[in-house]
This record gives sequence, C-alpha cells and structure tokens, in this order.
Amino acid sequence: MKTKEQYCKYSLVAIVLVLGTILFIKIIPVLTGILGAAIIYILVRKQMFYLTEKRHTKTYLAATLMIIETALCFLIPISLAVWLFVSKLQNINLDPQTYITDIQNIADLIHKKINYNILNKDNISFITSLLPKIGKYVLGNISGFSINIFVMLLVLFFMLLEGQKMETFFYEMLPFTKAHKKSILAKINLIVKANALGIPLVAVIQGGVATIGFLIFKAPNPILFGFLSCIASIIPIVGTGIIWAPLVAYFALTGNWEHAIGLGAYSIIITTNIDNLLRFILQKKLANTHPLITLFGVFIGLSLFGFLGIIIGPLMLSIFLLCLNIFKIEYLEKE
Repeated sequence: MKTKEQYCKYSLVAIVLVLGTILFIKIIPVLTGILGAAIIYILVRKQMFYLTEKRHTKTYLAATLMIIETALCFLIPISLAVWLFVSKLQNINLDPQTYITDIQNIADLIHKKINYNILNKDNISFITSLLPKIGKYVLGNISGFSINIFVMLLVLFFMLLEGQKMETFFYEMLPFTKAHKKSILAKINLIVKANALGIPLVAVIQGGVATIGFLIFKAPNPILFGFLSCIASIIPIVGTGIIWAPLVAYFALTGNWEHAIGLGAYSIIITTNIDNLLRFILQKKLANTHPLITLFGVFIGLSLFGFLGIIIGPLMLSIFLLCLNIFKIEYLEKE
C-alpha cells in the first residue's frame, strides 16, 4: 500500500473514531430511547415487511400503524399504573397527625422488640437529607423517561421506513464471516424476543400470584402491593422480596403472627419459586440463555440503561460471550 493510501486510510479511521466518540458522548442522554427503538424494530419488523411486501401497504402508512401499536403498548400499562396510584391516593387520609401517630407506634414496637430507637436524631437527620435528593431523582427520571419515549418513537418511525437498507448496511459492516453474521443476528433476535416477551409475562403472573397472597392474609392495599410486586419482579435476586418482606415484618411487629408466618411462607414457597421457575424455563425455551447470563445481564443492564436494561443487559453479555467463542474458533483453534 502506498504512503498516500495509508495516510488516507488511517486518517479516515481516526476521523470516524473521533467523531463517533464525540457523538456517542453527546447522545448518551437519549441512548435508551435509541436502543429501545432498535429492540422494538426487531419485534415488529416481520409485521412491517408483511404489510409492505404481502399486503402492499404504503411504507408511511405501515410505519404509522407500527408506531400506533407501539404507543398503545406503552401508554396502556402507564395509564393503568397512573390510574391505580391516583385512585389509591384519593383514598389516603391527608391528616399528617395520623401518619405521625402510626410511625410513632411502629417505632415504639421496634424499640420494645429489639431495643433500638429508629426515630433518634441521627436517623431523622439522615431521612430529612434524603428527601430532596429523592424528589430530584424522581423528577429527573420522569423527564428523562418522557424524552426517551419521544426519541424512541421518532427513531423507530424512520427505522421502519428504511428497514431493508438499514439492515443491509449493518449486515455488511459486521466484522465477521457470513456464517458468524447469521449466528450473531439469530442470537440477537432470540434474546430480544425472549426478554421482551418473557419478562413482562413473568412479571404479570408473579404480580397476580403475590396479589392473591396479599388478599388471603389481609395485607393493607393488596392490589397496590400486588402491582408493586409486578414491577419489583424484574429486580434480580431480591425481586418481590422488597415488597412482601416489609409486610411480613409489619404483621410481626403488630403482633399478628398468624398472618406474618402465613404470608412469609406463601411468598417464599409460592411467589418466589414461581418467579424463578417461569423466568428460567421461559428464557431457556425461547433463547436457550443460561440462567447466569440472564441474572448478571439484568444487573448490568439496569445499572446502565434503566428499565430497558432487562433486555439490553443479557443481550450484551450473550453477544460478548458469542464473540469470544468466534475468536476462539477462528484464531485459537486454527493455530
């Protein structure tokens, strides 16, 4: 290769790397929306191709229908969640003295049981300092979530319009042999479908089972805590335990040992095991994903991408391991 050709080649690589790094850093706030659009594209691409190629629907109309379908899938659960919380808030007694009395009673019970005063000066100061941070964090996440939803729908629309061209471009850019390209793309497709379809299904089933337990053992606001259990089920290891464990502790502190033991046993034997059984069987069946990949992938994904991390995390870890295997086959075993 001539000196001029080398200069042009490496200069182009340097420009791509520098500009790519700058653009990536600046796009991080909406990266979740872009990745979300890519995930939904994988889920709806067959519907899109069916409408445009089999039914001869215009591309803009088909893309619009897919956007409406996606929006409904997001808006319906969010609307139900908002309605649930609003309906519960409307029934809450707004007299602060009521809450002060209840908190004081619980604090007295804890002090009697374990001789520890949770309402000491240090604890109150710590809780007071946390409240502004929690409020700021919640507001920031709500605004960030809204922006990412808008970005996701916008990016998804243009991805659907240019689906074939986009797929061809990325397929040609993959630095693998043709066989390995097919293997990686098939793996991505399976993992996305397994997590995008499996995790919500597991969450709904476990939330329903937990709600039954809360109703049987007369927990306060069983529907609300059942809904929170549905959301908490996506958290690895602890899962719904962060919901039912405090309720068991509440029953125990108030002397209601029958309900405390009953709810604890029900949650450990039924609710927790249903989560583990459904999660790992479903993941194994749909994507043949090892349970440890799912477990650590969700941990990694949640810390990096928030809620969508439950899909992106296992996907990233699986692709990483697949690339290691390709490297071993192509270079180490050949030698």
